[in-house]
Amino acid sequence: MLGTRTSAFLKLSKRDLKYDFPASIVVFLVALPLCLGIAMASGAPLFAGVLTGVIGGIVVGAISGSSLSVSGPAAGLTVIVFGAITKLGAYETFLLAVVLSGVIQLVLGIVKAGMIGNYFPSSVILGMLAAIGITIILKQLPLAFGMTESNAFDVENGGGISAFANTVFSSINWGATIICLLSLLVLIYWPSIKYLNKMPAPLVVVLIGVGFGYIFQGTSFALFPTHFVSIPTVSSLAEFQGLFVFPNFGEILNKEVWIVAFTLAIIASLETLLSLEAVDKLDPFKRNSPTNRELVAQGVGNMTSGFLGGLPMTSVIVRSSANVNAGGRTRQSAILHGVWLLIALLAIPSIINLIPLACLAAILLHTGYKLAKPALFQQMFRKGLDQFIPFTITVVAIVFTDLLMGVGIGIVVATCYILRANMQNAYKFEITEEQTAVLTLAEEVSFLNKVPIQQKLYSLPRSVEKVVINGENSKFIDKDVLEVLKDFEQNAMSKGLDIEMQEVTYKRKSVRSKNKLQKIV
Repeated sequence: MLGTRTSAFLKLSKRDLKYDFPASIVVFLVALPLCLGIAMASGAPLFAGVLTGVIGGIVVGAISGSSLSVSGPAAGLTVIVFGAITKLGAYETFLLAVVLSGVIQLVLGIVKAGMIGNYFPSSVILGMLAAIGITIILKQLPLAFGMTESNAFDVENGGGISAFANTVFSSINWGATIICLLSLLVLIYWPSIKYLNKMPAPLVVVLIGVGFGYIFQGTSFALFPTHFVSIPTVSSLAEFQGLFVFPNFGEILNKEVWIVAFTLAIIASLETLLSLEAVDKLDPFKRNSPTNRELVAQGVGNMTSGFLGGLPMTSVIVRSSANVNAGGRTRQSAILHGVWLLIALLAIPSIINLIPLACLAAILLHTGYKLAKPALFQQMFRKGLDQFIPFTITVVAIVFTDLLMGVGIGIVVATCYILRANMQNAYKFEITEEQTAVLTLAEEVSFLNKVPIQQKLYSLPRSVEKVVINGENSKFIDKDVLEVLKDFEQNAMSKGLDIEMQEVTYKRKSVRSKNKLQKIV
């Protein structure tokens, strides 16, 4: 079955090459600066970012069942990657976690866990993405102003606010700042310029950065070598092979490695599934991507990336939407974009090293803003407090702790709201003109509904003369709830209150009972 689908697909790819080829060029131009920027934000070698893009295009693109999804290093994982590299102490140890995360994703795909994203509250997922956006912005601000690690926010003890301000302003490189501001303006306004917007905005940003970097030479705005991209240039196959870093399998029993691996696998899978759903909505042919097969593809991709020294990857909505807008038809455009990244890595590394880091910082600042834009907060607020509060708490918790802890806190808060809604929807209550209180039970009444039902029954107005408890629509009533109803019936009858039970039973087979609660056998 799969072989038949693959064969038909390859035939379609050949027919649609005239659409996929130009689309792959556009995706490549968008992906190259993003690969470099995400690697920089993750605290990883820049070579690793481009390598991940190559693997995401060629390996994942060849296995994935999605026609338009494009995979590569994701901005949503930068916070986890940066923290994991620091926590594990060595990049080689981190690579082992990436390999293991791929194995976990592969298993998830095989056991058909592609629906995993449906079990996470959307408010928490959106809060996670917004928090990642805020974190990216905070991390890129120093580079946007040309501050390197050696001088960014370096203030002597006892300097106070004045010394802090003086140090910050003296550390700013105004050339890098100008390049970053111009880049942000291009990223914001270029897509709205008719005809010119055929050229991807990130490519324009890179060209502006390279141009101004050259123009500023010999002036007070000149950039230093630390302000530019620095990927290794190779002149032989042996040098190229030396660029690859391999995982340290000796740390396989390290508990921290497994924690990072599971974190990467879950977050990467969620981001991939969300991106896949968004891309399918953009697809003009409205094709549905197989989620389980995508998890398998991502698993193989992450295993390959981790083994060769790359970063964890996901399906990325920025690259994928660029693919759709450029007219891509099949996954061949994703594969070709990976080929172009590989050629660029081998053939033009000296040109890539002319790109100022301020350009990449601008691209990441823009990406971070889109993840955490104010309109998102307004949208969540309009959805109600049950959505806004878990969303906000997730954002704050991630920014001030870490991603895993923040997501956990967000899920707990969201679950509380879900349970609260469940308890409120356990029944309908009304008092008729005949002073009859009618309590209609929901379809499923669990032990969580015990307290609200008990409180409602024992707080009836004195004017009520009769109580009707209607279980006709209930398929299941928990034993604890039935015990409450039994106790209330005995209490009501002792006070002379007329009470009627309608099909209130634990069993699936309903039996009508009046003035008597069904005995549970």
